[in-house]
Amino acid sequence: MDKRNYCLIEKYMLSCMEDSPHDKEHIYRVLYTALEIAKEETNVDYDVLITACLLHDIGRKEQYEDSSVCHAQVGGQKAFRFLQEHGFDNDFSEKVKQCIETHRFRNNNPPHSIEAKILFDADKIDATGALGIARTLMYKGIVAEPLYTVLPDGLVLNGENDTAPSFFQEYKRKLEGIYSKFYTVRGKEIARKRQQAAIDFYESMYNEVSLSYQNGKKLLLQIMESDD
Repeated sequence: MDKRNYCLIEKYMLSCMEDSPHDKEHIYRVLYTALEIAKEETNVDYDVLITACLLHDIGRKEQYEDSSVCHAQVGGQKAFRFLQEHGFDNDFSEKVKQCIETHRFRNNNPPHSIEAKILFDADKIDATGALGIARTLMYKGIVAEPLYTVLPDGLVLNGENDTAPSFFQEYKRKLEGIYSKFYTVRGKEIARKRQQAAIDFYESMYNEVSLSYQNGKKLLLQIMESDD
């Protein structure tokens, strides 16, 4: 990819990014991770891969404005129109569109091309390890969802069967199982190296919160009983 085209595509990406957990730094991390994965693969079209990485989240604004909208679908359509308007041929534009449309974790449309699989893996790697925890906490703060759910008896739910949204629920629903979802060998290797950091954080946080409620409620009850 020549510098002029890169700068053109990057400029469009930057004009679309408004979401903190999916900001421009997320885009660059995904791009750089994708290039690391691509080194271990063959017949990779780097122009398609780089373009798809840069534009994969340009539909986020539309999804935040209307939760029924899939940012991957909208993003793919926006990318296709942009590329066509700027003289890229139909085959190239379609390949980029397909990469973007299939990069989403919760999607019944899996990636097929090697470029799409690399983008999928690179994007999911950004949800692994300590970084994945940090980005999830940032997102939960933006949408005003709690860290955890507490039952009336003071039991802190671990997220496994929670129906209410929380950080613990998101960890159990998505972050914990993401390590089995990768398509490329290198993607799996990178994710596995990060996995323990996420496990340690979740377990430490759950234990700290649970003990706080267990010990605190006992102490409070003792104080109230002594004052009767």
